[in-house]
Amino acid sequence: MSADATKTPNLTEQQFARIARALAEPRRVEILKEIGACAEPAACSALHKKVDVSAPTLSHHLKELETAGLIEIIREGKFANLVLNRDVLRAYLDRLANI
Repeated sequence: MSADATKTPNLTEQQFARIARALAEPRRVEILKEIGACAEPAACSALHKKVDVSAPTLSHHLKELETAGLIEIIREGKFANLVLNRDVLRAYLDRLANI
């Protein structure tokens, strides 16, 4: 078994459903792609400039992605940086592939 396979978390039914609901919104998928495209943690302010939504709407979408476990929000004072949880996304895609 590869090292990546041992890191992939097992998702509960609730986690799987929460991720599915989060990704049902096309704008959240777009946001997730933008975060995933960054080699370093993505600055929330830079993401806001790339996506065409208001700050409160972006905040709501980020909270939904965080609640689903797809991203981690790293707060540094008043700034927020975003990191894609690739292991969680991989676990979701693996489980989805086995349906």
